[in-house]
Amino acid sequence: MPREIDFFGVLLPGVLPLFLVSLLLQVALDSVLSHVGAYRQSWHPALVRLCLFVCIFGALLLTLYK
Repeated sequence: MPREIDFFGVLLPGVLPLFLVSLLLQVALDSVLSHVGAYRQSWHPALVRLCLFVCIFGALLLTLYK
């Protein structure tokens, strides 16, 4: 995977597509978890959402860069 992506003369980080994919996965997982009611069991729902995003993004990075 390239370190930088040339987008009309602007250099963007190479992990930007992974970030966007993980953002979409987190939104889908968040809607499922909120529909099920899993956030009522957590102490701080925003922190759970952030941790889920970090775990998804880290897993995608590990699969491509390992």
